[in-house]
Amino acid sequence: MAADTTDFSPTTGLPELDAVLRGVRRGDNIVWQIQSLDEYAALVARYVEAALARQRRLIYFRFAEHWPLLEEDSGAEIHHPRPADGFDAFVDQVHSVIEAAGPETMYVFDCLSDLAEAWQSDRMMGNFFRLTCPRLFDLDTVTYFGIFRNTHAASALGMITETTQFLLDVFHCRERLYVRPVKVQHRSAAAMNLIHAWEDGDHFRPVTDSGTVSEILAGSGWRGLQDDLRTDHWQRHFAAARAVADARRAGAPDPAAEDEWFACLARLLFPDDPAMSPLIRRYLTLDDLLAVRERMIGIGSVGGKALGMLLARAVLRRDAPALHARLEAHDSFYVGTEVFDTFLVRNGVWWLRRQQRDPATFLHQLDEAHARIMRGTFTSQTLRQFEGMLDYFGEWPFIVRSSSRLEDQYGNAFAGQYESVFCANRGPRGERLESLLDAVRRVYASALSEGALRYRQRRGLLDAHEQMALLIMRVSGTAGHRYFHPHAAGVGMSFNPFRWHPRIDMRAGVVRLVAGLGTRAVDRADDDYTRLIALNEPELRPETTFGAIARYAQRRMDTLDLEDNRVVTGPFAALTADQEDFPLDLFTRREQPDRPPFLTFDGLLGNTAFVEHLRVLLDCLQSAYNHPVEIEFALNVLDGANLRINLLQCRPMQVRGSDGAARAEPPAYAPSLIAAQGAVIGPSRVIRPDRIVYVTPELYGRLGQEGRLAVARIVGRINRASAGRTVLLLGPGRWGSRDIWLGIPVSFADINNVTALCEIVAMHDTLVPDVSLGTHFINELVEADMLYFALFPKEEGNRINEKAIRRQPNRLARILPDAREWAGVVRVVDIKSRTLVLYADAERQRVTLTVEAPPAPKNG
Repeated sequence: MAADTTDFSPTTGLPELDAVLRGVRRGDNIVWQIQSLDEYAALVARYVEAALARQRRLIYFRFAEHWPLLEEDSGAEIHHPRPADGFDAFVDQVHSVIEAAGPETMYVFDCLSDLAEAWQSDRMMGNFFRLTCPRLFDLDTVTYFGIFRNTHAASALGMITETTQFLLDVFHCRERLYVRPVKVQHRSAAAMNLIHAWEDGDHFRPVTDSGTVSEILAGSGWRGLQDDLRTDHWQRHFAAARAVADARRAGAPDPAAEDEWFACLARLLFPDDPAMSPLIRRYLTLDDLLAVRERMIGIGSVGGKALGMLLARAVLRRDAPALHARLEAHDSFYVGTEVFDTFLVRNGVWWLRRQQRDPATFLHQLDEAHARIMRGTFTSQTLRQFEGMLDYFGEWPFIVRSSSRLEDQYGNAFAGQYESVFCANRGPRGERLESLLDAVRRVYASALSEGALRYRQRRGLLDAHEQMALLIMRVSGTAGHRYFHPHAAGVGMSFNPFRWHPRIDMRAGVVRLVAGLGTRAVDRADDDYTRLIALNEPELRPETTFGAIARYAQRRMDTLDLEDNRVVTGPFAALTADQEDFPLDLFTRREQPDRPPFLTFDGLLGNTAFVEHLRVLLDCLQSAYNHPVEIEFALNVLDGANLRINLLQCRPMQVRGSDGAARAEPPAYAPSLIAAQGAVIGPSRVIRPDRIVYVTPELYGRLGQEGRLAVARIVGRINRASAGRTVLLLGPGRWGSRDIWLGIPVSFADINNVTALCEIVAMHDTLVPDVSLGTHFINELVEADMLYFALFPKEEGNRINEKAIRRQPNRLARILPDAREWAGVVRVVDIKSRTLVLYADAERQRVTLTVEAPPAPKNG
């Protein structure tokens, strides 16, 4: 057997330089700081020559715009990762090669400075090195990197210096190269004190005279003590764009240059979404983009939610200036996506998150990732910027909102998937900073939550490059009380998918309105109610009698408790008792003179311009988007009937249009299993279910907490076993309620394979579904094109033939053998011999499930 002639005693290929460095060892990463590429190429040539002579596997990563350091016939194995594919993809491309090559491989990288140029971010270049260098160290490789000196921000260079084993300066002076060790890890510190000249014969001589040292360093291009002189790509771009804007204001416009810089800055600030790009070009200006930069913490994209808010305000500024003038001004801050990426790299979360792109491992180690995020730390630069923001806000409350790269796009709303955290922002500055940092961590952690990841899986987005930006907004309201909130808040939709009366125009829009914080408008939290307003007929209500109006009025309100520093829920009357400025006359009515008032918003709708403002606002935004839109807003009444609207969010509404829908009219001869009238969300359609899942209201209503949670888990398992089927799911109370006593506490992931969902109002006599338009749960139903309807067994036109369902064989034990004990509560009926047809008529608010003969077989 032939002896192995390979030799892996690491070397630079320059023995005297090895001696200066006290030897090169397995795992060493060697970073050369250069002034020109020729300097790096000379060092690479000797290193490569020695590696190939020792028959070592040598890999060259060729990715930069500069000329190649090694030719195709050099003997090196050349790979071409693509920085233009983005940071995530580039990391994957490089690391897949590294993992396949295994231990004791030798590497050469192109100049890393090209990565900063490609990604327009020095810090992301540093993040790449921070992810790559430790893995190369673990695999006992030796690797050469080059980087241009005095080019990058100190924070990025600091990441590289902290991570590498060697950082060496290379100088060119009087036709000679000089090497100075800046960092030599675990070697003699004496070597770091001297510059060495690379002389003929590959000798390295220490430079000991002060005159030569001074001459070398004076010509090194040193930038001085001011760190901000070493500006990164973002600073340089925005400074140049600002100069163009200043010239325009000074009377010397350059439209071509302004267009060029607008396009450049828009690519830096906003997600790459082709559907949104025309809106950005049409409505935003260079001054808008410069204003965003002035209020940014870190760099990177500001995300979809921030873009939606900025665009909506810009649309109104141009197309509805009178209404725009009535909007509450915003002074929001934006935390760029690079802060998120750096946080993950810095706190050891990056590689945990990478597992989530693989459908086989996307739920692995979520608890560990969450724990690392919640104890994670931020860079000193980010902390300084957070402190500056706190000084700006003073002690005014704010909210930290997710604004991820994928949020609020056409087709992917991400409604309710990520957290938003209120900060009361009271107390000593240090405590307020810790509260802010904890809020940021919570939002970051929500990006790795099971619910968000399952949402991405359903939408085919596991492999998409998701990054979390943040939108930090001042909370709207009036100071001076313990409880802080706007007078009202809500959700508005330019298309109304719930037509509960023939006079309602679905294209006129709808508003779901609450008093206090808007959290009650977007979450199904308890058995309270909201006001649903059809904008073309605002006086119409789903309730028809005064008693019903009073019974189904909002009773509780969400507010910020500034003393306890948290969001609290309490009786509306109690929380507003000492607030003399609260517009009770516009918001409330009394059933009897001696009874407390209850919320109807009748005065707001009948005596102010609220309805007109919302119709104009939604119509204007829908016209600009050329698509139905959904907004979130807050509302304050300043004096009398003078309204101030705070437009918080705007996104394309995830709803299928009803144009051309066939009339969903059941045949008169067919017997019906179910008839429901009064609450249908979604366009008219005809569905042929082949599986019914029925949670028996009477038996479910007798269960305690553990039993109800168990039923929710069983429903989720049935759902996962029903992929590819047409499922009708029926159950008591509110699906998706956070309160288990009000319904079945499933998440959307537990019902995502369902075609039609029915809420049976039978478990709790005083609870009606209140048609929670605008809530995150209903938004997911609409986004998934799932039909929703409610069945009121005690009301005319509503019935369910429970006996017919019970007569059918229950498949639960066959699908889930370990759940057979729940067969009385949960019934699974598969349809074989007969055909079930569900007719949903959105205009008439009517659903009928009929039993029809199967179609006759075709002849021939």
